[in-house]
Amino acid sequence: MRRLTRSVAAAALATALALVGGCSSDSDKSDDAKGGNGAAAEKVTYLTSFGNFGRDSYAWVAKEKGFFKEAGFDVDIKPGQGTGGVVQVAGGQADFAPVDLTGAILLYANGQAKDFVAVAAIQQRTMAAIATVEGKNIATPKDLEGKKLADTPTSVVRMLFPTYAKLAGIDASKVTWVNGEAQGLIGMLGSGAVDGIGQFVVGQPTIQTVTKKTPVVLPYSNVMQDLYGNVLVTSSKIAKEKPEMVKRFTAALLKGLEYSLAHPDEAGEILKKNVPAANPAAAAAELQLMAAYVRSNNSGTAIGTVDNERVAKTIALLQGAGALKQDLTPDQIIDFNLAPKA
Repeated sequence: MRRLTRSVAAAALATALALVGGCSSDSDKSDDAKGGNGAAAEKVTYLTSFGNFGRDSYAWVAKEKGFFKEAGFDVDIKPGQGTGGVVQVAGGQADFAPVDLTGAILLYANGQAKDFVAVAAIQQRTMAAIATVEGKNIATPKDLEGKKLADTPTSVVRMLFPTYAKLAGIDASKVTWVNGEAQGLIGMLGSGAVDGIGQFVVGQPTIQTVTKKTPVVLPYSNVMQDLYGNVLVTSSKIAKEKPEMVKRFTAALLKGLEYSLAHPDEAGEILKKNVPAANPAAAAAELQLMAAYVRSNNSGTAIGTVDNERVAKTIALLQGAGALKQDLTPDQIIDFNLAPKA
């Protein structure tokens, strides 16, 4: 269980209300049509992982601080809707998107998505979790038995739950899942309609503000320590035909990520400038919570790196749990030639 300060929780109210839409800002103007060397900038469409919460503010920071422009890009940032973003990237509706690696593996191995590759890690550990609040009598994974949980059908939290349940000693048949829209999940929890929801750990400030109760979070990483969180994906076509472009974009985005973690308050203000519905303090709180998931336990490892052995362990874990319909290898999912080096 993690308790949040009242000041952090209070700051999150606007985030709870409406952050799934994006809007244009002054940074969308003509200056972005030219790259850092004055040449015409390459237009790129980027999807956030979900909406425009603080956890995704680093893309706006990369744009606002000129990191994309210096790398030669004019980036159109659009709100994503979760792991399904991999399908949009593979289909050419977007050029890049951060999606949960485990969710991407499940989609690929089960024939629901293909023609994409991951080129960098955003989080070194998964942020997937079951979230509830005090008073629901849920303190351990086993306590989920007999409870009703809500999530979107394609959420990585829900897709991965059978594996989590098996490893955590939960009888999954005793847990009831109901569908909910991503934007309305916390409201369902607050109204008492469900006992828990699928959520990323960084959603705690919003949960506390909306429900007026202390959140209780069961992180999947407690029982599945090798799982990565979000990874940056692009299409197989772009990776093959424009490898140097992919490296430049990745470097600029990760520069925005690193800057955001070092300056969360400024990142929150930048998000607010570009997405008026955002609450800057809430965004900063999310980034502060996310920082521990972005950096590897090995402090000397660069942000964004992906380890072949760890990905293989993830695949093996999912295979052992019967979650994959076909075998696959790490290099079918990750382009290690394009990923940042440790």
